[in-house]
Amino acid sequence: MAQSAAAGIPERGGRPLFRNHYRQGMTPQMSISTMDREHAEQCRRTLAGEQAASLAATGDWAHVDKDQVHRDWHELYGELAAAITAGAQPDDEAIQELVGRHYAIAGRFYVPSRDAYLGMALLYAEDDAMRNWHNSYHPEMVEFLGTAMLRYAGTRL
Repeated sequence: MAQSAAAGIPERGGRPLFRNHYRQGMTPQMSISTMDREHAEQCRRTLAGEQAASLAATGDWAHVDKDQVHRDWHELYGELAAAITAGAQPDDEAIQELVGRHYAIAGRFYVPSRDAYLGMALLYAEDDAMRNWHNSYHPEMVEFLGTAMLRYAGTRL
């Protein structure tokens, strides 16, 4: 990995790996579909490990009011769908606030690390049932939400 001598920013292929407040390995132009393959695999493994540990420690998330979680996600995804239709962008502050709500809802099960949260975005895109369910709210939901989750993780986690 090279470094930009002028800025001291790590580079790969002549492009900075991070800018401003983005975490190492993330750039403002990234989306879940363009995520580095190795980092994506790390995120998948982290999600699987954290979920398995949480399930084992909590009796399969017995402490979670799953009906309320689903109602809250339904409301949130309706708001996201309306925002997508209205032309919002994943890094808009209003969208990032909605993603903060998404993270808080996910946190009722366990508080996911940054990589586990990105693993969740990958799961939404790669699992047919999850992709279809999310995209039932809006045909661009998975890609939009994944990119918004990437921004959120890069700036707030």
